[in-house]
Amino acid sequence: MNALVYTRYELLRTLRSKRFFIMALGFPLAIYFLIAAPNRNVTDLGGTGISAPLYYMIGLAAFGTMAAVLSSGTRIAGERAVGWNRQLRLTPLRPRDYFRAKVITAYLMAGLTIGLLYVAGSLLGVRLSAGEWVHMTLLLLVGLIPLAALGILFGHLLTVDSIGPAIGGLTAILAFVSGTWFPLGHGLLDTIAQCLPSYWLVQASHVALGAGGWPLKGWVVVAVWSVAVSVLAAWAYRRDTQRV
Repeated sequence: MNALVYTRYELLRTLRSKRFFIMALGFPLAIYFLIAAPNRNVTDLGGTGISAPLYYMIGLAAFGTMAAVLSSGTRIAGERAVGWNRQLRLTPLRPRDYFRAKVITAYLMAGLTIGLLYVAGSLLGVRLSAGEWVHMTLLLLVGLIPLAALGILFGHLLTVDSIGPAIGGLTAILAFVSGTWFPLGHGLLDTIAQCLPSYWLVQASHVALGAGGWPLKGWVVVAVWSVAVSVLAAWAYRRDTQRV
């Protein structure tokens, strides 16, 4: 199996998955309409000067994309359980092609989540300039790099039974400590959060609120996490391939 065939197989398998459409697409979209639609005419949410549809759109964009890329670990754990990874070792597929296919699949899920939330937000009155849409989207995609690697790492370390609760719990914790749903203030929690890639993913979505993007610290944190987690994911993959 070559790289192109394997990537095509991964994309088709993902698009045909009912779990994919329910969890990665249906869940964030349903939550958005349930929360934002009744408040579509609220233009000053909590005295912030931010419209409710915009506030909930960017929050779910960060949360939904994070959940989408981390969930790739669930598929990897399932493949390991049925011996699919052992079969792949008998093919000419190179490790870098394997990782590339997993990242592309994770980004497909995240990209569709972003696109659907943007359309839903527009339907409820969210209006941004073309530059703001593009800037926010590009930063979101960059911020997802370490989280996509983390999903792959978890997939090679955890079992089918344990990975669901682990990824669900991790997503909830990262969303909470990174200020997805409420401002963090300037205390200890904010200091800790700024060392996490999920915090800068949330800050990427805040471009829609007039933020100017990431400072140097944000780029450094995302870069360091990307390299470190990618190295760990490669190690976990090699560990798997060494098993009989």
